[in-house]
Amino acid sequence: MIRLGPLELMWNDPLVLAVAGVLALLFLMLWLTLRAARGASAPMVQQVGLMAQRVQSLAEGQERLAGGLHHVSEAQAMSQTAMLQVMEQRLAEVQRQMGDSLHGTATRTARSLGELQQRLETIDKAQANIEKLSGNVLSLQDILSNKQTRGAFGEIQLHDIVLKALPSDAYTMQATLSNGRRADCLVHLPQPPGPIVIDSKFPLEPYEALRRAQTQPEFDAAARLLRQAVRSHIRAIADRYILEGETADGALMFLPSEAVYAELHANFPELVREGFAAKVWIVSPTTCMATLNTMRAVLKDARMREQAGAIRKELAMLYQDVSRLGERVANLDRHFGQAAKDIDEIRISAEKAGKRARRLDNFDFEELAPETPPMIGAAE
Repeated sequence: MIRLGPLELMWNDPLVLAVAGVLALLFLMLWLTLRAARGASAPMVQQVGLMAQRVQSLAEGQERLAGGLHHVSEAQAMSQTAMLQVMEQRLAEVQRQMGDSLHGTATRTARSLGELQQRLETIDKAQANIEKLSGNVLSLQDILSNKQTRGAFGEIQLHDIVLKALPSDAYTMQATLSNGRRADCLVHLPQPPGPIVIDSKFPLEPYEALRRAQTQPEFDAAARLLRQAVRSHIRAIADRYILEGETADGALMFLPSEAVYAELHANFPELVREGFAAKVWIVSPTTCMATLNTMRAVLKDARMREQAGAIRKELAMLYQDVSRLGERVANLDRHFGQAAKDIDEIRISAEKAGKRARRLDNFDFEELAPETPPMIGAAE
């Protein structure tokens, strides 16, 4: 292959063959000319010889050109090979980077899909809880829509509050009074004030009508119904559960709804005052718990006063026991003193007996006689 600038020619290319043919023809013409002019003059011969040398130089230059072209083609081939290797390396690097990127993307995608699956499961659980809560809300609405079931709901809530606030022997649920009326709860407070009744009431329909009212006439009608219902409950509790000599001179009306309680105190204060006048105090779940805790303190104080006499009796008996213990300690001290005296007398007698024994051992019989006669009753 021969490369001439941007032109690449093969050795069997027609153009290369044509150039070689022209050169050969020129060489043949020169040879024929030299043969025909063999007899010419010497200058002509010299010129022909120079021309032959030039042709020979041209042939050698062509050979060097062919060699150069061959080296150039080899260098070009090596350069192309090196470039191909570099391109292959870069392509492999790009493929590796693309593979790593695709692998990382796949990993992140899988992780994101896993997290999405977990979120979907959480959403499904939340949806199930919401559906269950919706069912419970519907059940609660069904309960509150009926007066009897609504009353049972208030009684159960009242029982739970009383159960948490008072000891079991301090109250009676569904207690029957002397007039035949049955109270939801009777708290056994001491005299005064005496047992107090807690009755559950729930004026839900007038309150809901008041909440749904959008015009002033609807609001006035609902407010009138709420006043009638609350006043009716106050009168019923005052007539049925405040009995002179049997219960306290007041009673509690338990509203199992903080919203109804707040509505009465915020917008119907005259109903609250009417309850005070009738000695019927309206309480909500929160205020009922506070009231019952106060009652618990009163019960505790009353029980302590009941036990005060027994405590004083026990203290008197304890004082007698301590007095007898002091007397017995004094007697024991006297016995110890007498024993100490007896021990001293025994020690004196032992010393005298020892002296006499030593004298007998030394045969000092003349000293055995006592200097003074012994006293009657003296210890020996």
